[in-house]
Amino acid sequence: MDAIFWRKLVTCENPPLGYKLLRLVLGVFSAFYGFVVFVRNKLYDFSIFKTRKVNAAVISVGNITTGGTGKTPLVAYLCNHFTQEGVATAVLTRGYKTRKDDFADEPAMLVKAAPKAKVIVNPDRVAGAKKAIAGHNAKLLIMDDGFQHRKLARDVNIVAIDATEPFGREKILPAGLLREPVESLARADAVIITRINQTQPEKIYHIKERISAIKPAIVFATAVHKPVYAKLMKDRKMSLDELSQKKVYAFCGIGNPDAFFQTLGELFLNIVGTKVYNDHHNYTDEDIETICRNGRYKQADMIITTQKDWIKTALLCMEKFDIPIAHLVVELEFIDGRQEIISLIESAIKKYV
Repeated sequence: MDAIFWRKLVTCENPPLGYKLLRLVLGVFSAFYGFVVFVRNKLYDFSIFKTRKVNAAVISVGNITTGGTGKTPLVAYLCNHFTQEGVATAVLTRGYKTRKDDFADEPAMLVKAAPKAKVIVNPDRVAGAKKAIAGHNAKLLIMDDGFQHRKLARDVNIVAIDATEPFGREKILPAGLLREPVESLARADAVIITRINQTQPEKIYHIKERISAIKPAIVFATAVHKPVYAKLMKDRKMSLDELSQKKVYAFCGIGNPDAFFQTLGELFLNIVGTKVYNDHHNYTDEDIETICRNGRYKQADMIITTQKDWIKTALLCMEKFDIPIAHLVVELEFIDGRQEIISLIESAIKKYV
């Protein structure tokens, strides 16, 4: 099933009869998947499946839903903070959908966004951790998308929750967006609620209330994804004011495309057309030709996308774009709770220094 259709299927508010029947089928698979997740977690809880400790502070940044919750900007933020403090830091990432001789989009983003941190790509997080410690003398390991990867013991579990879609429609994959039950947040030490500017304050209150019922002592922080400028080829920057004067064709292939287009809308851009691809889409020459053709047809002055998609298109095939292409540079900005998160990590680091 196409990922774009699947997301529409499970998130549709008033589904037609055909959608309802498909949801029943997905519910059968969801029950099986949920059982597997339950058993696996219990095997770790009772130490039947063993976790491995390493001689460095391990911080997991993850989520409980599929799709973008802002993990990568958060990982970059933490890396930059602690490398500036002189802490030898490495990121452990599995390199999702990495092909042979290819560099996956998220690791490439982290290399650019956190240049002083070492990025270790290895689906075996324990092996990656050992490499970071032995090869780079890392004292802080930040595990990207690590909440469900329990083999490597961690000192702090941070979960990013997207305020616009916090609990995955209350159903486990594939019937909903949850990777595991909401009650799994009992394993978390801190929750960072992202994109709080894209929803109402009352909803943030209810998100916190529900999570606090699961784990009363959990640490909360809130944050926004703040657009700062657009970046074109050769690191040329375009201000948001300048961007607002352009006719823009936008495309993306991310877990939560609606959030990207909503951000563009909040910038009051003149968007003449859009195109959505599956998350982690591997772009082909035909895809790029389609994007350019659509942009020309819509008389766009330029094409804009996310950093992840820009890495996989413009950087690899810039000679194919006959319309200027840029990506929106977005930075994580804490609204509150920043110091509490930093203090949790600092306490973990002190155990190994």
